[in-house]
Amino acid sequence: MRIAWIGKKTPFCGNVTYGREITNALLERGHEVSFLHFAQEVSQGSKELSCAEVPLPFIYKSQVYTIPTFKATKVLTKSLQRIKPDIVHASLTLSTLDFLLPEICEKLNIPLIATFHTPFAGKGAKLISGTQLLAYQLYAPFLSNYNSTIVFSQLQRELLARMGVPAENIAVIPNGVDVDKYSPGFSAIKAEFEAERLFVYQGRLATEKNVEALLRAWRQAEMGSQSKLLIVGDGPLRAGLEPFYGPEHGINWLGFIADDDRRIEILRGADVFILPSLVEGLSLSLLEAMACGLACLATEVGADGEVLQDGAGVVLDTNRVRSQLRTLLPLFQDHPELGLMLGQKARQRVLERYTLSKNITQLEKLYEEIARGKKLHFRPQQTKKAV
Repeated sequence: MRIAWIGKKTPFCGNVTYGREITNALLERGHEVSFLHFAQEVSQGSKELSCAEVPLPFIYKSQVYTIPTFKATKVLTKSLQRIKPDIVHASLTLSTLDFLLPEICEKLNIPLIATFHTPFAGKGAKLISGTQLLAYQLYAPFLSNYNSTIVFSQLQRELLARMGVPAENIAVIPNGVDVDKYSPGFSAIKAEFEAERLFVYQGRLATEKNVEALLRAWRQAEMGSQSKLLIVGDGPLRAGLEPFYGPEHGINWLGFIADDDRRIEILRGADVFILPSLVEGLSLSLLEAMACGLACLATEVGADGEVLQDGAGVVLDTNRVRSQLRTLLPLFQDHPELGLMLGQKARQRVLERYTLSKNITQLEKLYEEIARGKKLHFRPQQTKKAV
C-alpha cells in the first residue's frame, strides 16, 4: 500500500517518536511510505527515517504547535498529486494544515486518517485545563470530516464522541513499542552515577508534566546518597528548577537524549520510572520503561492509568502526587524486591497489549478497511455539541 504520512520529525516529542517508529515498521512490512513534515529542506542521511521525505515550509514550530507558511498548502497538495497515495495518514501536529486536510483530500479523492495526540486528564474525561478543552472543542468538528480518527484509549473515544465526532469513525489503537529493542538487559549506568538505587523521569519539563511535585517529594523523602534521580528531558521549566534540585540532593539533570541506545541503557539500569503528569495521551516513555522491566509509577491521566491497572504498576492520584511519592520513594528504595516484581508485571503487560507489532497490524487492518470501503465525503463544519 502507498501511504502518505504527514507528521513531525523535529523538535523531539512523543509525536516525533510515534511517526518514526510506525513509518519504519510499515516500511519493514513492505508498504511504500512518503513522510511529509515541516522542514526547511530534506535532511540528508537521516538515521531517524528511511522513507522518502517531503519538506513542508513553516514559519515556526515547537513541541506543542506549528505555524506553516501560506505556501505549505500548495506544496502539500502538489506532493499528494505526485505521490498518488492509497491513503493519507496525518499524525496531527496542531497546525492549520490539520483543518485544511479534509478538503484537500476530498478534492483529490484520497481517504484520510488522523491520529489525535492531544492529552487529557483521564477518568470521566474531565480535562485538566482550558487549553486541552479548547483543543478538543476546536478539533472535534474537523475530525468529523476524516474517514477515521485514531485515539489511544476508550476514554478519549468517548470524549470526542460526546463532542460530535461520529463514534464509528473513531478507532482505538494504543501506542506500541518495539519489545525487542526496549527490553531488559545489562547496563552499567548505576556504576556511572555511583548509585545503589536509580529512579528516572523522562519527558518534557513543562507545567503539565508536574515534575516539581516529584522533585519536592524526592527532597522531602531524604533518600540518601546511594539513591539517585535522573531527569531525562528538557523544556521551559528546567532553568527555574535545576538550581534548587541538584546533585547535592541526589538529582542529576541529563537533558534531552536523542540517542536511543543511551536512553535504553538508562532504562535498563534503573529501578523505578516515575511519570507525575497532570495530562497525557498514552505516554510512549512509560511504555518504553515498562518494556525494559522497570517498576512504573504514573498518574491516572490519559490512558496511563489504564496501562498500569490491575497490578502492572502504581497509579498515582493527581491531587496527591507529592504526598504519595514521599511515601512510595523510600518504600521502593528499601524493598528492591517490590521493584523487581512490578517490573516483571510491567514487561508482561506490554507484551500482552502494547507491542509495536500489534499496533501495526491493527493499523494495517484500518488502512485496508478505509481504502476498500470508504471515500472521503467532506461535510461542512457543524456546530459542536456541548460536552
